Amino acid sequence: MLNAETYVTGDPGIGGIIRNRYEDFYVEEIPVESLVPGGIGPNVWIWIEKLGRTTLDVLMDISRDLHISRKRMGFAGMKDKKAITRQWICISNIDSEEQLEEVKALDGKIHNTKFLKIVRGQKKLRMGQLTGNKFKILIKDIDSKFSSEEGAEIAQNVLKNLEKTGVPNYFGWQRFGKPRTNTHLVGKALVDNDLAEAVRLYIGNPYDDEPDKVKIARQAYDDGNIEKSLELMPTGMRYERMMLKELFKEEGKRKKFQEILDDISYKKALFSLPKPLQRMFVHAYQSYLFNKVVSNRVAMGIDEYIEGDIVMDNEEHLLHDKSPEELTQLISNFEANPSSPLYGTKVPFGEKSVGKMEKEILKEEGLKKEDFECPKTPRLGSHGLRRSIRFKIWDTHAIATDEGVLTEFSINKGSYATAVLREIMKNEVV
Repeated sequence: MLNAETYVTGDPGIGGIIRNRYEDFYVEEIPVESLVPGGIGPNVWIWIEKLGRTTLDVLMDISRDLHISRKRMGFAGMKDKKAITRQWICISNIDSEEQLEEVKALDGKIHNTKFLKIVRGQKKLRMGQLTGNKFKILIKDIDSKFSSEEGAEIAQNVLKNLEKTGVPNYFGWQRFGKPRTNTHLVGKALVDNDLAEAVRLYIGNPYDDEPDKVKIARQAYDDGNIEKSLELMPTGMRYERMMLKELFKEEGKRKKFQEILDDISYKKALFSLPKPLQRMFVHAYQSYLFNKVVSNRVAMGIDEYIEGDIVMDNEEHLLHDKSPEELTQLISNFEANPSSPLYGTKVPFGEKSVGKMEKEILKEEGLKKEDFECPKTPRLGSHGLRRSIRFKIWDTHAIATDEGVLTEFSINKGSYATAVLREIMKNEVV
């Protein structure tokens, strides 16, 4: 996992791969019980199952086909693309039965997406409104020195140990992109106030592992030919094309006055993207730095209080009035956790050795907290926050199969299953 360097379990890794078939990776959202729709209300909730698609792609297809704004649609969390996933999405203000029938008529027409339930609800669904996620993930092609039974035994032991200690709360590759791992680099450029470079890193900057036709389109942008890049960019590269269309329009306007593109143009290109994607850039850079801090902090002890820690409870409230003994007990009971910074303008640092480490990582990047204001794109800036260095795991199982080791577990919202698999496999988990 990008910038993650520390393990908490000492068992040998069983190796292997995941997701050589999307069907081998299943995730199901665990909703907040009080929010589950009851059949009455102005909003329509859809329990979807999707395969090989991002949540945002599905929502954009639905908004296109219903001719409504994407802003009317809500979801609790982004689910993996390379997987079978189930989650609730919500469309607000579907008042008439005629409109409801239009929603129902879309079932089977959205690419690789099924509507398993369509229910009216009183409340809207917003980001973060879920309890967690349950996973069933098949690890194939494990290390040949282990049989499936031995691999399952190792995996089960790792899972049981993680139930006791918690799992390092690393951000997975989904946060950064794979194989094109550049989202955090775009975020770094935004924090550096270099909008031209942020746009170039997203549209241009071809990667070796990409298809040739995509590399050629990206290279055209790097060569300064926006029109050619737009012409060559495959239609499936939806977000690159959005930005290119905006830049092509800007370029046309400015040629009349013999002007070149400037920060205003690049800002328009960035803001042509869906807002969740706009915000993802700086968040990805924060996540990249967070993984480094967690690596260092976990090495000090994942399930214990270290003097200087900022500890938070399960409601993410910082605990200021507890003794070291009380904090140690709370951490032991999974009622609280040590935290690390998602860097931003207002995030507090720890004290003593913990705080020194947190400040040093920011210094290594040549940054100060104030840089996260992103003055040229302030709505993409961040105050920062503290985030737990570990997460809880429960309902764990590992089963030997003819194809490998099937793992099952549930984890808190906002956490990554690949952080669990990393401890089992001890290799790069994508």
